[in-house]
Amino acid sequence: MSKKQITAAAVARIQKATVLSNGGVTPKGSFAAKAQSVLAKKGK
Repeated sequence: MSKKQITAAAVARIQKATVLSNGGVTPKGSFAAKAQSVLAKKGK
């Protein structure tokens, strides 16, 4: 199994799907929130 790095575009798609299915909110602790956190930390 290969590890692929998550891209900003992938995080945006995940975030959009999560927000649409949760009434405009990204729930704390959701996969979308974790993915966004990983991407932010990767940039440092």
